[in-house]
Amino acid sequence: MVRTVLHETAELGQSIWLDTMSRGLIASGGLAEWMEQGVAGVTTNPAIFEQAIANTGDYDAEIAGMPGRSAAEICEALTLQEVGAAADILRPVFDRTGGLDGYVSLEVNPFLASDRDGTVSEARRLFALLDRPNVMIKIPATPEGIGALEACIASGVNVNATLIFSEGQYASVADAYIRGLEARAARGLGLQTASVASVFVSRVETAVDRALADREPALRGKIAVDGARMIYQRFRKIFSGPGWDALAACGARVQRPLWASTGTKDPAYSDVKYVQELIGPDTVNTVPPGTLVAFLDHGRAVGTVQEDLEGAAARLKRAGELGISLPALCDRLMKDGLEAFNGAFRSLLAAIEGKCGA
Repeated sequence: MVRTVLHETAELGQSIWLDTMSRGLIASGGLAEWMEQGVAGVTTNPAIFEQAIANTGDYDAEIAGMPGRSAAEICEALTLQEVGAAADILRPVFDRTGGLDGYVSLEVNPFLASDRDGTVSEARRLFALLDRPNVMIKIPATPEGIGALEACIASGVNVNATLIFSEGQYASVADAYIRGLEARAARGLGLQTASVASVFVSRVETAVDRALADREPALRGKIAVDGARMIYQRFRKIFSGPGWDALAACGARVQRPLWASTGTKDPAYSDVKYVQELIGPDTVNTVPPGTLVAFLDHGRAVGTVQEDLEGAAARLKRAGELGISLPALCDRLMKDGLEAFNGAFRSLLAAIEGKCGA
């Protein structure tokens, strides 16, 4: 095995996961090759599956072989198959790390984002169908989704809480995770249920830079990383103290912040910006393939997530003074993210229906 910057980053406490999924990635041995370079998990979302299923011919024969089934049923069959296969490939990582890594994430139907009970039912059903300990069910961190996360953790379902943009939203997710563990502890159940909190980064940068326009050039390209670093400080406070220590003594693990949306969108910034600037203990970064290639080429394993915290606080304050409301901006990004996933899911179902007709 060749030692890479991903292995060095893991030694600093950050796991690198791959943010993509496709039939070709699994069948070609591509995922196994990524693992040899240090990749320790995989994340998916409706847009990724739309690209894999709707925009290639890789699944056409299987779709044609499922006559009489609805597009939604076919979609579920295909995604469960791919997630299960990837989880089996990653199982050695799960075993070697004692359940820290080796996970594959599958998102619940995005149409359920405002339905707590429906999300809980769907998450439990998908988790049971996959029947693998190294699967996480992704739940959007809407108010209803946060309630669903608590119930799922309490029932032993591994959860990836997704579409987190603000510190307040993150804290609500972390608190729900702890309440779920406490409910298990009260019933004398094990506390090995796993969870991560997916904090989206580059989308915040794009929105803030647009709001700044030509004002305060010193703030451009700073606010998203500053906000993520403040979330990391909040994480350290939440998962410390007597209450958390009691849960940890019974086997509970922290809900690691997972940096998502880490591909650089502005060519003026480093192509590894949102990986390089957020490395630190007890974190995950899920990286798109192009960014991962760049990080392997010229990234450096250096702890950065706690750098320049005073400067970060000052810049965030200044953004507010300029009339940029980060809570309002993050709320808009959350709604936009849900709409994007809903749109991708609709397009995926329509494409499957079209392939069935063909």
